[in-house]
Amino acid sequence: MSTYRYKAYNSAGATVSGLIEAESERQALVQLKGKGLLPREVREEGATDAVATSFSFRRGISVADLSLFTRRLATLVASAVPLYEAMGSLYEQEENPSLKQVLARVSARIAEGASLSRALAAEPKVFGESYVSMVAAGEAGGALEAVLERLADFLEEQDQVRSRVTSAMSYPILMVIVGSGVMMFLLTVVIPKIVVIFENSKAALPLITVVLIKLSHFLRGWWWIPVGLAVASVPLYRKAMLREHWRFRRDTLLLKLPLAGNMQKQLVLSRFARVLGLLLASGVPIIRALEITSEVLVNRVYRTFLREVMEEVAQGASLSGSLRKSSLFPPLLVHLTAVGEKGGTLETMLMKAGLAYEREFSARLTRLMGLMEPLLVLAMGLAVGIVVVAVLLPIFEMNQLIK
Repeated sequence: MSTYRYKAYNSAGATVSGLIEAESERQALVQLKGKGLLPREVREEGATDAVATSFSFRRGISVADLSLFTRRLATLVASAVPLYEAMGSLYEQEENPSLKQVLARVSARIAEGASLSRALAAEPKVFGESYVSMVAAGEAGGALEAVLERLADFLEEQDQVRSRVTSAMSYPILMVIVGSGVMMFLLTVVIPKIVVIFENSKAALPLITVVLIKLSHFLRGWWWIPVGLAVASVPLYRKAMLREHWRFRRDTLLLKLPLAGNMQKQLVLSRFARVLGLLLASGVPIIRALEITSEVLVNRVYRTFLREVMEEVAQGASLSGSLRKSSLFPPLLVHLTAVGEKGGTLETMLMKAGLAYEREFSARLTRLMGLMEPLLVLAMGLAVGIVVVAVLLPIFEMNQLIK
Protein backbone atom coordinates (compact mmCIF):
# COMPACT_ATOMS: atom_id res chain seq x y z
CA MET A 1 0.00 0.00 0.00
CA SER A 2 1.22 3.48 -0.87
CA THR A 3 0.21 6.88 0.43
CA TYR A 4 -1.18 9.38 -2.06
CA ARG A 5 -1.70 13.07 -1.50
CA TYR A 6 -4.79 14.39 -3.25
CA LYS A 7 -6.60 17.62 -4.01
CA ALA A 8 -10.24 17.35 -5.00
CA TYR A 9 -13.62 19.09 -5.09
CA ASN A 10 -16.48 18.03 -2.82
CA SER A 11 -20.19 18.10 -3.67
CA ALA A 12 -20.39 21.78 -2.65
CA GLY A 13 -17.62 22.74 -5.06
CA ALA A 14 -15.07 23.52 -2.32
CA THR A 15 -11.46 22.42 -2.57
CA VAL A 16 -10.39 19.66 -0.15
CA SER A 17 -7.04 17.91 0.25
CA GLY A 18 -5.58 15.07 2.27
CA LEU A 19 -3.89 11.66 2.21
CA ILE A 20 -5.30 8.35 1.07
CA GLU A 21 -3.94 4.78 1.19
CA ALA A 22 -4.15 2.80 -2.05
CA GLU A 23 -2.24 0.17 -4.03
CA SER A 24 -2.10 2.35 -7.16
CA GLU A 25 -3.07 5.75 -8.46
CA ARG A 26 -6.09 4.27 -10.22
CA GLN A 27 -7.34 2.69 -6.99
CA ALA A 28 -6.86 6.03 -5.24
CA LEU A 29 -9.04 7.70 -7.90
CA VAL A 30 -11.70 5.01 -7.43
CA GLN A 31 -11.69 5.55 -3.65
CA LEU A 32 -12.05 9.31 -4.08
CA LYS A 33 -14.91 8.76 -6.52
CA GLY A 34 -16.60 6.52 -3.98
CA LYS A 35 -16.40 9.34 -1.43
CA GLY A 36 -18.15 11.69 -3.85
CA LEU A 37 -15.04 13.75 -4.56
CA LEU A 38 -13.90 15.15 -7.91
CA PRO A 39 -10.12 14.56 -8.08
CA ARG A 40 -8.02 17.53 -9.11
CA GLU A 41 -4.58 16.09 -8.40
CA VAL A 42 -3.42 12.72 -7.06
CA ARG A 43 0.29 12.17 -6.44
CA GLU A 44 2.23 9.59 -4.49
CA GLU A 45 3.63 11.01 -1.25
CA GLY A 46 7.29 11.85 -1.66
CA ALA A 47 7.25 11.59 -5.46
CA THR A 48 8.87 14.38 -7.42
CA ASP A 49 7.62 16.13 -10.52
CA ALA A 50 9.73 14.70 -13.30
CA VAL A 51 8.39 17.13 -15.86
CA ALA A 52 9.31 20.16 -13.84
CA THR A 53 12.73 19.03 -12.70
CA SER A 54 14.16 17.53 -15.88
CA PHE A 55 15.14 19.13 -19.15
CA SER A 56 13.54 17.76 -22.28
CA PHE A 57 13.38 18.64 -25.93
CA ARG A 58 9.85 17.19 -26.06
CA ARG A 59 7.23 19.58 -27.36
CA GLY A 60 4.93 20.93 -24.67
CA ILE A 61 1.16 21.38 -24.76
CA SER A 62 0.28 24.85 -26.01
CA VAL A 63 -3.03 26.69 -25.88
CA ALA A 64 -3.40 26.05 -29.61
CA ASP A 65 -3.04 22.28 -29.06
CA LEU A 66 -5.61 22.37 -26.26
CA SER A 67 -8.09 24.45 -28.28
CA LEU A 68 -7.78 22.08 -31.27
CA PHE A 69 -8.38 19.06 -29.02
CA THR A 70 -11.42 20.76 -27.46
CA ARG A 71 -12.87 21.65 -30.87
CA ARG A 72 -12.44 18.09 -32.13
CA LEU A 73 -13.99 16.65 -28.98
CA ALA A 74 -16.95 19.01 -29.27
CA THR A 75 -17.53 17.91 -32.86
CA LEU A 76 -17.46 14.22 -31.93
CA VAL A 77 -19.74 14.71 -28.90
CA ALA A 78 -22.21 16.69 -31.02
CA SER A 79 -22.20 13.81 -33.50
CA ALA A 80 -23.37 11.42 -30.74
CA VAL A 81 -20.09 9.48 -30.73
CA PRO A 82 -19.63 7.63 -27.40
CA LEU A 83 -17.14 9.39 -25.18
CA TYR A 84 -14.67 6.51 -24.94
CA GLU A 85 -14.66 6.06 -28.73
CA ALA A 86 -14.22 9.82 -29.18
CA MET A 87 -11.20 9.86 -26.90
CA GLY A 88 -9.72 6.89 -28.70
CA SER A 89 -10.15 8.59 -32.04
CA LEU A 90 -8.54 11.79 -30.75
CA TYR A 91 -5.67 9.76 -29.32
CA GLU A 92 -4.97 8.11 -32.68
CA GLN A 93 -4.87 11.36 -34.66
CA GLU A 94 -3.03 13.49 -32.07
CA GLU A 95 0.44 14.51 -33.27
CA ASN A 96 1.72 16.14 -30.08
CA PRO A 97 3.42 13.33 -28.08
CA SER A 98 2.88 15.05 -24.72
CA LEU A 99 -0.83 15.55 -25.28
CA LYS A 100 -1.10 12.05 -26.71
CA GLN A 101 0.18 10.58 -23.43
CA VAL A 102 -2.33 12.69 -21.52
CA LEU A 103 -5.17 11.48 -23.75
CA ALA A 104 -4.10 7.88 -23.17
CA ARG A 105 -4.42 8.33 -19.40
CA VAL A 106 -7.75 10.15 -19.77
CA SER A 107 -9.10 7.35 -21.98
CA ALA A 108 -8.02 4.75 -19.41
CA ARG A 109 -9.90 6.59 -16.64
CA ILE A 110 -13.04 6.85 -18.79
CA ALA A 111 -12.80 3.12 -19.53
CA GLU A 112 -12.80 2.50 -15.77
CA GLY A 113 -16.09 4.38 -15.47
CA ALA A 114 -14.96 7.92 -14.64
CA SER A 115 -16.79 10.88 -16.12
CA LEU A 116 -15.00 13.19 -18.54
CA SER A 117 -14.60 15.94 -15.95
CA ARG A 118 -13.13 13.55 -13.39
CA ALA A 119 -10.79 12.06 -15.98
CA LEU A 120 -9.60 15.52 -16.99
CA ALA A 121 -9.26 16.71 -13.38
CA ALA A 122 -6.52 14.13 -12.82
CA GLU A 123 -4.36 16.13 -15.29
CA PRO A 124 -4.26 19.54 -13.55
CA LYS A 125 -1.18 20.73 -15.45
CA VAL A 126 -3.05 20.48 -18.75
CA PHE A 127 -6.69 21.04 -17.81
CA GLY A 128 -7.09 23.89 -15.33
CA GLU A 129 -9.82 24.38 -12.77
CA SER A 130 -11.91 26.55 -15.07
CA TYR A 131 -11.75 23.95 -17.85
CA VAL A 132 -12.71 21.05 -15.56
CA SER A 133 -15.48 23.00 -13.81
CA MET A 134 -17.08 23.99 -17.11
CA VAL A 135 -16.95 20.41 -18.38
CA ALA A 136 -18.48 19.17 -15.13
CA ALA A 137 -21.27 21.79 -15.38
CA GLY A 138 -21.88 20.80 -19.01
CA GLU A 139 -22.16 17.13 -18.06
CA ALA A 140 -24.56 17.92 -15.23
CA GLY A 141 -26.74 20.12 -17.45
CA GLY A 142 -26.71 17.83 -20.49
CA ALA A 143 -25.06 20.48 -22.65
CA LEU A 144 -21.52 19.14 -22.90
CA GLU A 145 -21.15 19.85 -26.63
CA ALA A 146 -22.22 23.50 -26.18
CA VAL A 147 -19.79 23.98 -23.30
CA LEU A 148 -16.95 22.44 -25.28
CA GLU A 149 -17.73 24.75 -28.21
CA ARG A 150 -17.56 27.78 -25.89
CA LEU A 151 -14.32 26.50 -24.42
CA ALA A 152 -12.79 26.01 -27.85
CA ASP A 153 -13.81 29.52 -28.93
CA PHE A 154 -12.35 31.01 -25.75
CA LEU A 155 -9.06 29.12 -26.04
CA GLU A 156 -8.68 30.10 -29.69
CA GLU A 157 -9.26 33.76 -28.85
CA GLN A 158 -6.75 33.62 -26.01
CA ASP A 159 -4.21 32.04 -28.33
CA GLN A 160 -4.79 34.83 -30.85
CA VAL A 161 -4.20 37.48 -28.19
CA ARG A 162 -1.00 35.76 -27.07
CA SER A 163 0.22 35.45 -30.65
CA ARG A 164 -0.57 39.12 -31.26
CA VAL A 165 1.47 40.18 -28.23
CA THR A 166 4.36 37.88 -29.19
CA SER A 167 4.44 39.17 -32.76
CA ALA A 168 4.28 42.78 -31.61
CA MET A 169 7.16 42.35 -29.15
CA SER A 170 9.47 40.34 -31.43
CA TYR A 171 10.63 43.32 -33.51
CA PRO A 172 11.46 45.62 -30.55
CA ILE A 173 13.33 42.81 -28.78
CA LEU A 174 15.30 42.06 -31.95
CA MET A 175 16.16 45.74 -32.35
CA VAL A 176 17.38 45.99 -28.76
CA ILE A 177 19.55 42.87 -29.14
CA VAL A 178 21.04 44.04 -32.46
CA GLY A 179 21.59 47.57 -31.17
CA SER A 180 23.28 46.34 -28.01
CA GLY A 181 25.51 44.03 -30.04
CA VAL A 182 26.56 46.85 -32.39
CA MET A 183 27.40 49.15 -29.48
CA MET A 184 29.39 46.45 -27.70
CA PHE A 185 31.36 45.80 -30.90
CA LEU A 186 32.12 49.48 -31.36
CA LEU A 187 33.16 50.02 -27.74
CA THR A 188 35.29 46.90 -27.33
CA VAL A 189 36.84 46.45 -30.81
CA VAL A 190 36.67 49.63 -32.89
CA ILE A 191 37.11 52.37 -30.31
CA PRO A 192 40.29 50.95 -28.65
CA LYS A 193 42.10 50.98 -32.03
CA ILE A 194 41.18 54.61 -32.68
CA VAL A 195 41.88 55.79 -29.14
CA VAL A 196 45.61 55.06 -29.56
CA ILE A 197 45.87 58.04 -31.92
CA PHE A 198 44.36 60.42 -29.38
CA GLU A 199 46.46 59.13 -26.46
CA ASN A 200 49.73 59.59 -28.38
CA SER A 201 48.84 63.18 -29.31
CA LYS A 202 48.42 64.15 -25.62
CA ALA A 203 46.01 66.86 -26.67
CA ALA A 204 43.00 67.93 -24.58
CA LEU A 205 40.06 65.75 -25.62
CA PRO A 206 36.36 66.71 -25.60
CA LEU A 207 34.31 65.50 -22.65
CA ILE A 208 32.20 63.16 -24.81
CA THR A 209 35.37 61.49 -26.12
CA VAL A 210 36.81 61.08 -22.60
CA VAL A 211 33.61 59.46 -21.39
CA LEU A 212 33.60 57.12 -24.37
CA ILE A 213 37.23 56.11 -23.78
CA LYS A 214 36.61 55.39 -20.09
CA LEU A 215 33.52 53.35 -20.94
CA SER A 216 35.52 51.37 -23.50
CA HIS A 217 38.31 50.68 -20.99
CA PHE A 218 35.75 49.59 -18.39
CA LEU A 219 34.01 47.15 -20.74
CA ARG A 220 37.31 45.63 -21.90
CA GLY A 221 38.81 45.22 -18.41
CA TRP A 222 35.73 44.74 -16.23
CA TRP A 223 33.21 43.18 -18.62
CA TRP A 224 32.55 40.40 -16.15
CA ILE A 225 30.87 42.84 -13.72
CA PRO A 226 27.78 43.66 -15.87
CA VAL A 227 27.69 40.08 -17.15
CA GLY A 228 27.84 38.72 -13.59
CA LEU A 229 25.12 41.10 -12.42
CA ALA A 230 22.88 40.08 -15.32
CA VAL A 231 23.42 36.38 -14.65
CA ALA A 232 22.98 36.71 -10.88
CA SER A 233 19.79 38.74 -11.25
CA VAL A 234 17.92 35.75 -12.72
CA PRO A 235 18.17 33.38 -9.71
CA LEU A 236 17.74 36.30 -7.30
CA TYR A 237 14.53 37.33 -9.03
CA ARG A 238 13.23 33.75 -9.05
CA LYS A 239 14.01 33.36 -5.37
CA ALA A 240 12.25 36.62 -4.54
CA MET A 241 9.19 35.58 -6.54
CA LEU A 242 8.82 32.49 -4.37
CA ARG A 243 7.49 34.81 -1.67
CA GLU A 244 3.92 35.97 -2.04
CA HIS A 245 4.82 39.39 -0.59
CA TRP A 246 7.27 40.18 -3.37
CA ARG A 247 4.90 38.87 -6.03
CA PHE A 248 2.20 41.20 -4.75
CA ARG A 249 4.60 44.17 -4.77
CA ARG A 250 5.72 43.33 -8.32
CA ASP A 251 2.13 43.13 -9.57
CA THR A 252 1.29 46.41 -7.83
CA LEU A 253 4.26 48.11 -9.49
CA LEU A 254 3.31 46.74 -12.92
CA LEU A 255 -0.15 48.28 -12.64
CA LYS A 256 1.39 51.69 -11.87
CA LEU A 257 3.64 51.81 -14.94
CA PRO A 258 2.77 54.83 -17.13
CA LEU A 259 1.70 53.07 -20.33
CA ALA A 260 2.12 49.34 -19.78
CA GLY A 261 0.09 49.50 -16.55
CA ASN A 262 -3.12 50.58 -18.29
CA MET A 263 -2.63 47.96 -20.97
CA GLN A 264 -2.17 45.25 -18.37
CA LYS A 265 -5.34 46.40 -16.61
CA GLN A 266 -7.27 46.03 -19.87
CA LEU A 267 -5.86 42.56 -20.42
CA VAL A 268 -6.69 41.47 -16.85
CA LEU A 269 -10.21 42.95 -17.06
CA SER A 270 -10.77 41.19 -20.38
CA ARG A 271 -9.72 37.85 -18.94
CA PHE A 272 -11.79 38.40 -15.78
CA ALA A 273 -14.97 39.23 -17.67
CA ARG A 274 -14.54 36.52 -20.33
CA VAL A 275 -13.70 33.71 -17.86
CA LEU A 276 -16.40 34.65 -15.36
CA GLY A 277 -19.01 35.05 -18.09
CA LEU A 278 -18.02 31.75 -19.65
CA LEU A 279 -18.25 29.91 -16.33
CA LEU A 280 -21.66 31.40 -15.52
CA ALA A 281 -22.95 30.60 -19.03
CA SER A 282 -21.84 26.99 -18.52
CA GLY A 283 -23.87 26.66 -15.33
CA VAL A 284 -21.12 27.05 -12.71
CA PRO A 285 -22.43 28.69 -9.48
CA ILE A 286 -21.31 32.29 -9.07
CA ILE A 287 -19.31 31.71 -5.87
CA ARG A 288 -17.39 28.85 -7.44
CA ALA A 289 -17.03 30.87 -10.66
CA LEU A 290 -15.51 33.81 -8.76
CA GLU A 291 -13.11 31.48 -6.96
CA ILE A 292 -11.93 29.95 -10.22
CA THR A 293 -11.66 33.35 -11.93
CA SER A 294 -9.52 34.73 -9.13
CA GLU A 295 -7.08 31.85 -9.56
CA VAL A 296 -6.95 32.32 -13.34
CA LEU A 297 -5.93 35.99 -13.07
CA VAL A 298 -2.14 36.33 -12.96
CA ASN A 299 -2.16 39.71 -11.19
CA ARG A 300 -2.28 39.22 -7.44
CA VAL A 301 -3.77 42.65 -6.74
CA TYR A 302 -6.91 41.66 -8.63
CA ARG A 303 -6.76 38.16 -7.20
CA THR A 304 -6.72 39.45 -3.61
CA PHE A 305 -9.62 41.83 -4.20
CA LEU A 306 -11.72 39.16 -5.91
CA ARG A 307 -11.44 36.98 -2.83
CA GLU A 308 -13.03 39.82 -0.85
CA VAL A 309 -15.72 40.16 -3.52
CA MET A 310 -16.41 36.43 -3.28
CA GLU A 311 -16.97 36.70 0.48
CA GLU A 312 -19.35 39.65 0.07
CA VAL A 313 -21.35 37.91 -2.67
CA ALA A 314 -21.58 34.79 -0.50
CA GLN A 315 -23.14 36.98 2.21
CA GLY A 316 -25.79 38.28 -0.19
CA ALA A 317 -24.19 41.36 -1.74
CA SER A 318 -24.49 42.07 -5.46
CA LEU A 319 -21.48 41.54 -7.71
CA SER A 320 -21.68 45.04 -9.18
CA GLY A 321 -21.89 46.63 -5.72
CA SER A 322 -18.80 44.75 -4.57
CA LEU A 323 -16.81 45.62 -7.71
CA ARG A 324 -17.76 49.30 -7.37
CA LYS A 325 -15.77 49.57 -4.14
CA SER A 326 -12.42 49.36 -5.93
CA SER A 327 -10.85 51.53 -8.62
CA LEU A 328 -9.45 48.36 -10.18
CA PHE A 329 -12.76 47.90 -11.99
CA PRO A 330 -13.79 50.82 -14.23
CA PRO A 331 -17.34 52.25 -14.24
CA LEU A 332 -18.14 50.67 -17.64
CA LEU A 333 -17.60 47.14 -16.37
CA VAL A 334 -19.47 47.86 -13.13
CA HIS A 335 -22.40 49.35 -15.05
CA LEU A 336 -22.63 46.42 -17.47
CA THR A 337 -22.49 44.02 -14.52
CA ALA A 338 -25.34 45.87 -12.79
CA VAL A 339 -27.44 45.82 -15.97
CA GLY A 340 -26.80 42.10 -16.36
CA GLU A 341 -27.80 41.38 -12.76
CA LYS A 342 -31.05 43.31 -13.11
CA GLY A 343 -31.97 41.75 -16.45
CA GLY A 344 -30.81 38.21 -15.68
CA THR A 345 -28.20 38.37 -18.43
CA LEU A 346 -25.05 38.71 -16.32
CA GLU A 347 -23.01 36.20 -18.32
CA THR A 348 -23.90 37.93 -21.61
CA MET A 349 -22.94 41.36 -20.31
CA LEU A 350 -19.67 40.05 -18.92
CA MET A 351 -18.78 38.46 -22.23
CA LYS A 352 -19.54 41.73 -24.05
CA ALA A 353 -17.40 43.68 -21.58
CA GLY A 354 -14.55 41.22 -21.93
CA LEU A 355 -14.68 41.45 -25.72
CA ALA A 356 -14.68 45.26 -25.55
CA TYR A 357 -11.60 45.36 -23.30
CA GLU A 358 -9.83 42.81 -25.48
CA ARG A 359 -10.43 44.91 -28.59
CA GLU A 360 -9.28 48.05 -26.79
CA PHE A 361 -6.12 46.27 -25.68
CA SER A 362 -5.39 45.09 -29.23
CA ALA A 363 -5.92 48.60 -30.62
CA ARG A 364 -3.58 50.14 -28.04
CA LEU A 365 -0.98 47.46 -28.65
CA THR A 366 -1.05 48.12 -32.38
CA ARG A 367 -0.65 51.88 -31.87
CA LEU A 368 2.13 51.38 -29.35
CA MET A 369 4.11 49.05 -31.59
CA GLY A 370 3.62 51.39 -34.53
CA LEU A 371 5.15 54.19 -32.45
CA MET A 372 7.88 52.08 -30.84
CA GLU A 373 9.44 50.81 -34.07
CA PRO A 374 10.58 54.23 -35.40
CA LEU A 375 11.60 55.29 -31.89
CA LEU A 376 13.87 52.25 -31.57
CA VAL A 377 15.43 52.94 -34.96
CA LEU A 378 15.96 56.56 -33.93
CA ALA A 379 17.50 55.52 -30.58
CA MET A 380 19.85 53.09 -32.30
CA GLY A 381 20.89 55.74 -34.82
CA LEU A 382 21.38 58.27 -32.04
CA ALA A 383 23.63 55.92 -30.05
CA VAL A 384 25.80 55.17 -33.08
CA GLY A 385 25.83 58.87 -33.92
CA ILE A 386 27.18 59.74 -30.46
CA VAL A 387 30.02 57.27 -30.95
CA VAL A 388 30.81 58.74 -34.37
CA VAL A 389 30.79 62.31 -33.04
CA ALA A 390 33.00 61.34 -30.10
CA VAL A 391 35.54 59.90 -32.56
CA LEU A 392 35.42 62.61 -35.23
CA LEU A 393 35.37 65.66 -32.93
CA PRO A 394 38.99 65.33 -31.68
CA ILE A 395 40.11 64.53 -35.24
CA PHE A 396 38.66 67.82 -36.45
CA GLU A 397 40.35 69.65 -33.57
CA MET A 398 43.71 68.07 -34.44
CA ASN A 399 43.29 69.21 -38.06
CA GLN A 400 42.64 72.75 -36.90
CA LEU A 401 45.83 72.72 -34.79
CA ILE A 402 47.87 71.44 -37.76
CA LYS A 403 46.55 74.30 -39.93
